[in-house]
Amino acid sequence: MSASASARTVLVTGAAKRLGREIALALAKDGWQVAVHYRNSREDATKTVADCAQLAGASAAFRANLTDETAVRDLLPKVIQQFGRVDAIVNSASTFEHDTAASFTFDAMDKHLRSNAGAAIILAQALYAHVTGRDGSATAQARRPLGVVVNLLDQKLWNQNPDFFSYTLSKAALEAATTMLAMALSPQLRVVGVAPGLTLTSHLLSDEKFEELHQLSPLGRSSTAADVAATVKFAIDNQSITGTTLLVDGGQHLMKFERDFSLL
Repeated sequence: MSASASARTVLVTGAAKRLGREIALALAKDGWQVAVHYRNSREDATKTVADCAQLAGASAAFRANLTDETAVRDLLPKVIQQFGRVDAIVNSASTFEHDTAASFTFDAMDKHLRSNAGAAIILAQALYAHVTGRDGSATAQARRPLGVVVNLLDQKLWNQNPDFFSYTLSKAALEAATTMLAMALSPQLRVVGVAPGLTLTSHLLSDEKFEELHQLSPLGRSSTAADVAATVKFAIDNQSITGTTLLVDGGQHLMKFERDFSLL
């Protein structure tokens, strides 16, 4: 379907599959036009676009390698060209590769920091320039935010263990950036973190082990994809939230885990 310049548009990174896809579908159901970012999962991105279009209207896929600064800087202008405007960005894409303090390298840290923190910062920078140039004078008068960035974090930051060392460093950097960006880019932009707990299984966990670990929380269950997507939507809609992180994990951050879930 064709894009409408008057409709709200959101860019969701990593939206081809898994949690990013669920967030994209939830926002499409709420009436958002969705720009579906992907890196290599073209077929999955095409399916997400089709499903979003059925729910709301316009949707399109955009490929970019988030470790490449030029590709990241080119991404938002392409989305704006397609849809006419962008009102929100959800940074869901994430590099998640295992290393430890013993196996840590500069290359591993650089790869995770570029993808998980640097790309999100550049996209926030670009959205700020876009909304300020589009209708910044209205903000000066009304002191209301014109856009919002939601960064997907991890409950690991509040319950640290030494596994996935570079990944955790990159998410810690993104959590700090969420606070600083909220300060630097207000009042035009709000910047909010959402930190899920164990939400989806992976090749590292059997279905039985995932169900067992998912129940390890004060509430007896961790987050579901629907829980996280609903929290992202809440963060986007609530005009009074910025510079903070919403933990959606059933309370898992209150418990001590010596290892990452995938290695328990």
